[in-house]
Amino acid sequence: MRLLAFRRAMSTFVRPADWKSLAPQIPNFAGQKNTLPRLPVPPLAKTLDRLKTSLRPLARSDDEYRTVVRKIDEFGSGIAQSLQKKLEQRQQNTVHWLEEWWDDYSYLAYRDPVVVYVSYFYGFEPQPVHLPQTPAARAAAITRSAMLFRQSLRAGQVSPDGTPDNHLCMDTYRWMFDCCRIPGIPVDQSISYAGSPHPDTDLGHVIVIRKNRFWKLKAEVDGKVLGMDELIKQYQHIYDQSTTEYPAVGALTASDRDTWAKDFTLLASVPLNAEHLRTVHSSAFVVSLDDSYPPPVNGVDVSRALWHGPTASQTPPHISRALESRYVDKPVQFVVFDNGVAGLMGEHSVMDGTPTARMCDDVLTWLADPNSDFGLSTTRAIQASEPVPLDFDLSRIPAIQTSITSAKDQLHTLASAQALSFVRTKYGKREVKSCGVGPDGWAQLVIQLAYARLAAREGPPKGKVTPWPVGAYEAASTRRFFKGRTETIRVVTNEAVDWVRSMEDPTSDKEQRLSLFKKAVIRHGVVAREAGMAEGVDRHMLGLKLSLPPSTPLPELYSDPLYIRGSRWTLSTSAIFSSRFKEYGWGAVVPEGFGVAYVTGFDDFLQFTITSRAEMPNAEFAKEIERAAEDTYRL
Repeated sequence: MRLLAFRRAMSTFVRPADWKSLAPQIPNFAGQKNTLPRLPVPPLAKTLDRLKTSLRPLARSDDEYRTVVRKIDEFGSGIAQSLQKKLEQRQQNTVHWLEEWWDDYSYLAYRDPVVVYVSYFYGFEPQPVHLPQTPAARAAAITRSAMLFRQSLRAGQVSPDGTPDNHLCMDTYRWMFDCCRIPGIPVDQSISYAGSPHPDTDLGHVIVIRKNRFWKLKAEVDGKVLGMDELIKQYQHIYDQSTTEYPAVGALTASDRDTWAKDFTLLASVPLNAEHLRTVHSSAFVVSLDDSYPPPVNGVDVSRALWHGPTASQTPPHISRALESRYVDKPVQFVVFDNGVAGLMGEHSVMDGTPTARMCDDVLTWLADPNSDFGLSTTRAIQASEPVPLDFDLSRIPAIQTSITSAKDQLHTLASAQALSFVRTKYGKREVKSCGVGPDGWAQLVIQLAYARLAAREGPPKGKVTPWPVGAYEAASTRRFFKGRTETIRVVTNEAVDWVRSMEDPTSDKEQRLSLFKKAVIRHGVVAREAGMAEGVDRHMLGLKLSLPPSTPLPELYSDPLYIRGSRWTLSTSAIFSSRFKEYGWGAVVPEGFGVAYVTGFDDFLQFTITSRAEMPNAEFAKEIERAAEDTYRL
């Protein structure tokens, strides 16, 4: 059904054919088109063999597995042959055979709200002690550091990700600053102003939102980024002038995409509003000055505040207010709370989390160095005009007030329907590596053991948890290829299942469990490396499906129950490796599922953020992860 809807949508949608090329190349990375290999189309037989292998541990009976193997073989010897040739031809004739499909099918044609289903968040370490400790200073520090990173990026001075001998593709960094996602029906698009012929007037500003009011803050003047001293004055002015709440225009951005597209058209029908929206879209990034106080020692409260807003019962308006004072279509949006807690909220459609993780890591590392040029000396201050309020004219479109009220109600309902838990282990990557095991494979096996135990207790008929094993997704970067983004690591393997079962089998001894654990970690590493080389299953199978002629029925394989279960991500997982982020997460991707974001960059602890619908046993899953982590450590 989704394939048919996607095809109908794209058949009627018109946008500039070269819309992605409108974001200018980053000077020192423009040559990567010629130096990095293009994303390959894997051999058909190998992908189908991997598919069979990945489905074996998910099969609930031998008959179910034999049935899907028959369908795979029929598909492979039948229509897949011609589809493979079409894909190979597409690979030869395009810079990246998957890019357009992936942008649209996975993100821009997705109609649910960006929050909580697509957006992600990072929680930052505290403001360094060598810097002023006011909220205005916190916002100023992040703004100066991020603007300097942007300046270096535009000048071609940011080093490539990867190693000196193996650079990773930096193409999506073009979509970090000076750009925005634009709602549309039936498909959204993104627009970049980074190549504006008038950078002095069109660029260099930041959008600040406080109590729903938008402000334009010019953070770069004559090619120079304002120092912290001047930025503190600018932010303090906004704080001082924000004594009352304004209409929650930002809340509209968090509605479902069709509703937001209609509201966007209505809002922009007033010329002044259209001008303000263009200023928002062309801004370097957004800074949301949130007027709540998430306790910095409470990872759950900070995570929820960054994700969708605090849900404390004593202040119900704050449940949605956080999103009212944001513009969630911006790829980069920093959030600064009134107690100095801060973080990032990211929009995911044309740029994944690894570029923003690198940017935030650089920003925080620069701030942590007392010798950095913070611009705190008033003798060197760059003179800048006061921030300019961008007050939308809603008087000529009274229907927009109804839309805002409806959006606020929906945000309250959506945020209240989410659950989030937070787990930190008593050991970190130092001790994991001392066992001769990588922290990523370790963490993934902990998640599998925890879910198996949860499903044994909370599965049918008494609970809502899908019986284990289930489809489990981990993101692998394919940025070794030009324009590469991600491939799926299919986490559930025969080896992982064997180890989990041994942990639950009282007749298995420690030596058996340890042997099976090592085999499972090794196998996970193999699957992860294959995915990073674009030798996975899911992107290739998607390409084959999207290569079908419009009138051709969907092959039987794609509707097979085991095939569907194998790519229904009941467990959606991913990791970052920064030691600067305290919190990290996103929402579950299916109603009965869990999002599990984990951080492996700290020597002293591993960290897991578990998200789900409120009706799922979220806290119980967190307890099982904690128990599984301890049991694994005892091995």
